[in-house]
Amino acid sequence: MANKLKELWASGGCAVNAWISMPSAFSAEVMASCGFDSATVDLQHGVQDYLSMVACFQAMAAHPVTPLVRVPWREAGIVGKVLDAGAMGLICPMVNSRAEAEELVRFAKYPPMGTRSNGPIRAAMYHGGPAYQKSANEETLLLPMIETREAVEHLDEILSVPGLAGCYIGPSDLAFSYGKTPRFDHEETFFFDIYAKIIATCRKYGLYAGIHCGSGAYAHRAFEMGFRLATTNNDVNLMAQAARAAVKDARGS
Repeated sequence: MANKLKELWASGGCAVNAWISMPSAFSAEVMASCGFDSATVDLQHGVQDYLSMVACFQAMAAHPVTPLVRVPWREAGIVGKVLDAGAMGLICPMVNSRAEAEELVRFAKYPPMGTRSNGPIRAAMYHGGPAYQKSANEETLLLPMIETREAVEHLDEILSVPGLAGCYIGPSDLAFSYGKTPRFDHEETFFFDIYAKIIATCRKYGLYAGIHCGSGAYAHRAFEMGFRLATTNNDVNLMAQAARAAVKDARGS
């Protein structure tokens, strides 16, 4: 089993990430065909459940995108279950301390590194067959979300935890935690300074920084800042934006 996203990072590349919120295999298939490097099924704030996630994975399999999942929380059952379904990486919300980062690693890795239970019912079919368990610890990418003041204050101890691939910034909740307006694409120096700190700390530990963006243009800026993965809004917003633009054009306004 080889993780294409990991290979892209190792070659110096940056990953453009799709965000799949709609519980539709067809919409996931369409998104996967559009040139993204990875696609994240959102079980936290998306309208997805476990079965719709599996259907999205099946639909995306014909395209060279790395399947990722944002789990709803740091909980052993769902972490193991999405990995068994074939996720090649996890984004986990609200990791605010070293202990919570260690817990995420423990839930996601097989012994002796962790406590993940053996039963890769779908993952083994697509990611190495009988050899899956031998490579899963190395190839499964873990990205804790840095999205609170507390996480920023404990950044060094979080990112020093063995087993992580990097981190993923949630700009909206990050803004909330500092008493600022929650949104994706910030322009204030205050946030740029935090981003620079996160990127520098990731580099210190040989990790990769990712961020949630509200547009492709901001994702490009994120890559210029030093981020190595950037999401270009979610499928719902992209569809709505295109639909509004079409209506506006039709009305000549």
